[in-house]
Order: sequence, then C-alpha cells, then structure tokens
Amino acid sequence: MRNWKFGSVLMATAMAAAACGGSDASSGGGDTDSESGSDTTVAAAAGNDMPAPFDEGPVKIAIVQNSGAGDYFQQWTAGANLQADLIGFEVQIFDAQADNAKQATDMETAIGLGVAGIIVDHGQTDTMCPLINDAIEKGIKVVIYDIAIAECAPDAVETSQSDADLATLVLTQMAADVGKDVSVGYVNVLGIAPLDRRHVIWDEMVTANNWSQDFFVGEFTNSVATDNARLVDAALRANTGVSAIFAPYDEFTKGTVSAIEQSNLQDSIRAYGIDISNADIEIMTKDGSPWVATATTDPNAIGAGVVRTMALELAGEQDSRTVQFPGVLVTQDFLRENSITNMDDLRVSLPALNLTDTSSADWIPSLEFK
Repeated sequence: MRNWKFGSVLMATAMAAAACGGSDASSGGGDTDSESGSDTTVAAAAGNDMPAPFDEGPVKIAIVQNSGAGDYFQQWTAGANLQADLIGFEVQIFDAQADNAKQATDMETAIGLGVAGIIVDHGQTDTMCPLINDAIEKGIKVVIYDIAIAECAPDAVETSQSDADLATLVLTQMAADVGKDVSVGYVNVLGIAPLDRRHVIWDEMVTANNWSQDFFVGEFTNSVATDNARLVDAALRANTGVSAIFAPYDEFTKGTVSAIEQSNLQDSIRAYGIDISNADIEIMTKDGSPWVATATTDPNAIGAGVVRTMALELAGEQDSRTVQFPGVLVTQDFLRENSITNMDDLRVSLPALNLTDTSSADWIPSLEFK
C-alpha cells in the first residue's frame, strides 16, 4: 500500500510481518529479490563534488520502519538500501513489524545512536510525532514516509505517494468503463493517511458520476486479503447488481477479486485497485480476471527517492517540507498487450516509474530500476 499512515491501534495490530529485515543492524545494500528488479543502473552519475557532510566519508542514518502486509515493504527497503549505497550512507534499519510500541522504542534507540538523519517509514502519527520532534531538537534531520506529520512535526520532511492523483487515475478509468448511474461497492478503512486521501477522491467521483454506493466494507487483520474476501462476499450476497468495486490497496483488491470469483461474478463486476506487484500482475492478467485497472508507483523507486530526499536534507538543499511521488495508471489491457508478467517487464514498458527526476541533484547518483 503503500502510502500508509498507520493511524489507529487497529492498524497497528493488523499489519502482518513483512520480510524487510528485523530490528537488527543492517548496512545499506541489503538483499533484494525479484520484486526489487533484477537489474539496476545508475541513471545520473554524480557531476559535482559531494557537499558536506558527504565529503567526509560515510554518513550514518537510521531507517525506523513499521512494515505491513504484502510485498510492498520488501521492494521499498530494497530500493532504499541500493540508493543509500550509491550516496554513501551507512544505514541502520529497525523494523517494528506492526508493533507501534516497538517502533517508539526503535526510534528512541536510533536517536541515541547519534545518527545524522532518521527516515521514519510508516507508523502512527500520535506515537511518532513527539519522537520526531525530539530527534529534530537534538539536531537530527528527519524524513518521513506516509505519516501525516505536517501539523505536529512541521520541521520534518513529509514524503508520500500522490494519493489523490493515484485515486483520480484509476477512478477516471472506472468511470470510463462503467459509466454513470450504476451501483458500486467500496472496500477501505478510514483513519489512515493515504487511504483517507484516496477516500476524498472516491467521494468526489461517486457524486460526479451519480454512483450508488451499495456497500462500504473493510478491515485490517493479519490476513488482510483473506478476511476482506469474506466481507466482500457477504456484501455481494446482500447487494446484487453491483457493477464495479473500488478497493484502494492491493491487499484489499486481492480479497475483492477472490470474493467476486467465489461468487462467479467475474463477468459482471469489475475491480479497481491501487498498487502493483508481481503477484498483482499475475492476478490481473489471468484469464477472466475482474481486476481491470490499478494506479501505482514502483516501491523500489519510492524507497530510493526517500533516501535521496534525506541526502538533500542533510546537505541543506531540501527547501520544501513536502515531497510527493507521482504515479501511473496500469490497465489489464496494457499488461496483456505488452506481455507483461512481472515488475521487471512493467518497468521497461513504463520508465516513468523510476522517479529519477524526483528529489534529485547533479551530485546524487540516482537509480534506474529495470
């Protein structure tokens, strides 16, 4: 998903542990898998002398994560590690894996290490904001990804996917496919920053197209796709005539697809999601799949972009307190027409996923995933 502020205790208990590494130390350039892209190139070599503090050797930073279900976090961390190696960071990674209290302890530990910067990847706003401010007061630069901290920690740099754009892309496609004045379903959980931002666009599109929202279900558990499949199945039994379902997180979408197929409704109901992975591509391209469109970024490129943002912040070149990473629309037809079977294929067909122009400078070597 990507894009998540874990904004409630429910979310904290619901995220399944992802294999992004535990809370032990990990230097930049950790292991990657096929999701991270089997090949990478340096898209922009450093053109100028490295500015301070990079001109004095490796710069120590920490990444304090709270990872969730799905393979997004594996990809994100792989990209972050690869980019950190190129810039010259020495990285210590902590991953609370769905435990907000542990993430708070990890953040305290990271502050105590005396690192130059801390990247906070996901987490709960109320838990992390006081600690983010504590780090900043101690002279540590802080860049966060997908936590809403603009009001409570305005001196940190807040990065995120452009969730409004992602929702607009896929819902515009949904409107083109199903038209106006139809019955639709919705799978989401509110109180989480990225999903809240996507929800705003959903409300606007429902009104603009005069859609009838027949159901709104969704929950986080340790088995997000499986448990939401049950919710959607029950909703479909109670609400016949639904033409399309918007499920703006790929684990939700997987559950939605499963429910549609269990009820043998794949010929009459389309599913629309956000995010993509190898597993998602396999689902979207299989014969008869109801998942016809998704909007996405490449999590590898996002992780790399967040690390570049930290480099700019430490060099005194990051003026804006917000950075947004743009996404792209990926349709089922596009995947099939271009014989795309995995993320490597997708990156070749959609080079805009690399984000090499976001948070860049002529002294920063940017990664291009292919």
